[in-house]
Amino acid sequence: MKTEFYSNGKLLITGEYAVLDGAESLAIPTIYGQSLGLKKIEAPLLAWRSLDEKGNVWFQGVFDLETLALSSKESDYSFSTASSHNDTESEEKMAIATTLSNILKEARNLNPGFLAHQQGFEVTTSLNFPRNWGLGTSSTLINNIASWANVNAYSLLWNSFSGSGYDIACAQHHSPITYKLTDNKPLVNQVSFNPSYKNSLYFVYLNQKQNSREGIAAYKSKDFNKIGLLSKINNFTQRVLTASSLSQFEKLLKKHEEALSEVLEIAPIKERLFPDFKGAIKSLGAWGGDFILVTGNKNTPDYFKNKGYTTVIPFSKMVK
Repeated sequence: MKTEFYSNGKLLITGEYAVLDGAESLAIPTIYGQSLGLKKIEAPLLAWRSLDEKGNVWFQGVFDLETLALSSKESDYSFSTASSHNDTESEEKMAIATTLSNILKEARNLNPGFLAHQQGFEVTTSLNFPRNWGLGTSSTLINNIASWANVNAYSLLWNSFSGSGYDIACAQHHSPITYKLTDNKPLVNQVSFNPSYKNSLYFVYLNQKQNSREGIAAYKSKDFNKIGLLSKINNFTQRVLTASSLSQFEKLLKKHEEALSEVLEIAPIKERLFPDFKGAIKSLGAWGGDFILVTGNKNTPDYFKNKGYTTVIPFSKMVK
């Protein structure tokens, strides 16, 4: 039995929002991700512990094997490996436990043999990126559990949450991909995205995690020409993949921002926060938080750090 699983994080370069409606989008698995490790224990329980990038516990709980619900026996179980403990407050802990329980139950629904015996496990998940970065804490967890349960990760995602599934595709692939939903089925193609100007590309964290569900709900509430938008995004994706110069790439990012801005009725992030920046800026994923993609030079990190955005990651340090 396999006891170690690992899934890659994700960033969506083109097609945010529109990927839900079948646009062909460019996505990149990140160097960052999450692991899940199993250790057999004698007690018929799932002793679950989640560690952040510093090795601190951000969630800890014991689940009943039969019901897969949070157990009252947590105080009776002593984890075998000591670790700095920074567990969540009880209300947040219950919310996390409920979500995790639902994922495990859906995995069992998809594979009734999953955790169907009395064999207990100590489960440890470990992130190598901060949770608030929005690189896929949930999608990497779902993909790891799907691998453990031997079930389809997309089915587990859609039965547990919602979304396009591009993040699951990133979790499973080790190079850039195009992703498209066709008849509610994922179409994934590995592509080359290693531009000659990659040293001019940076990812900047906006110091806040964006709620993707709220962003998706706002997008779906808009009345717009969906076919027209999908056509534009499909075209942008193909042209981004073949852009031979930084100036071409920057023009495409600007046009992509303009197309989504018109639909969302929100000004692009550059207009709102960085109007004096000389390079191009593009939102990645739900607008308003997480990471943005920027173009620039060796002085670019200083520009953003001087404005209080201290997490600036070069392309080569982010992309698989």
